[in-house]
Amino acid sequence: MTNRLRKWITFGVIVIVALAAFVLFNAIISGKCDAACTIGMLNQTLRYAAPIALAAYCGILCERAAVIDIGIEGKMLMAAMVAYAINLLAFVTLKGAGLDARTAGDASRVIALVSAVTASGLLALLHGIVSIRYRADQIISGTVINILAIGITGYFYRQFLAQDIPAGPGTFPPFDIPLLAQIPVLGEIFFTSQKPIVYLMLFLTFAIHLVLFYTPWGLRTRAVGENPRAADTVGINVFRVRYINVVFGGLVAGFGGAWFTLEAVDVFNPLMTNGLGYIGLAAMIFGNWSPIGALLGALIFGLGSSMTSQISIFRPDIPSQLPQMLPYILTMIVLAGIVGRATPPAADGQPYEKQ
Repeated sequence: MTNRLRKWITFGVIVIVALAAFVLFNAIISGKCDAACTIGMLNQTLRYAAPIALAAYCGILCERAAVIDIGIEGKMLMAAMVAYAINLLAFVTLKGAGLDARTAGDASRVIALVSAVTASGLLALLHGIVSIRYRADQIISGTVINILAIGITGYFYRQFLAQDIPAGPGTFPPFDIPLLAQIPVLGEIFFTSQKPIVYLMLFLTFAIHLVLFYTPWGLRTRAVGENPRAADTVGINVFRVRYINVVFGGLVAGFGGAWFTLEAVDVFNPLMTNGLGYIGLAAMIFGNWSPIGALLGALIFGLGSSMTSQISIFRPDIPSQLPQMLPYILTMIVLAGIVGRATPPAADGQPYEKQ
């Protein structure tokens, strides 16, 4: 049995065990949740997994090109704030221009999504310039990105968003994917009543996997991540590959940040990303720097979040702080079993200087 096959079997077993535990959990709750309810909870698990998976894909794109990015949390927080602010501003402007509320809302959400992704991409470019061109410590650079995002979003929240403001257009409406939603069980979980960013996350899972492992660009990226000196020798522009991957990773993280204010809730709060950017890095490690593996990890963490909400519903006597700890405890347990077994790209975190 090859190492790759063994890893996929391990991932599958972990997911199956997690889902079995989830079903068992529902059975313990005094029969209050039937099969339809369980499918609904799994549907919710996918929804909670979306920002974690997108954060993981950002990390994968960066680290496959040997650039460590722990600033994902900051990028997502900035994207969340920009998405909310632009969504509200565009909605008011378009309504003032004579558009009806529905049309203005649809247009403003799209504008907000593009703006959020752009803001995250600009932060990624800043991280790329500091860590690639000036060869600064990548951990420090990512930390600065996080601190910068916390400061900027906190300032704008206090100055503008915490004031009395008009009602916004709301979040993206859910919809079904034709044909795929008709698939028994799986269709109800993955392709029913989800919102655009969730579907985009599923698409990016396979798109990034194909690009990384089945295209010349993916081969160049992995070569730069493993041995940039050798890649440079055969004519690969190491700096160009790193910049493109870091910026594109930032764009992907922007979708994860926009999820908070364009799909989860129609409001922005300081630090509302709540550490999911870091959990995305844990999902990346769990998935051994592979998008499909990272999605499996994100689903496990999303399962913990889904169980948290269900515990609050079915067992209100339990203090809310205890179930809220579940996703983070699950993260530590998973990492304790994975760290030391997962193998990052050989040149990960090492600045490159052309000779």
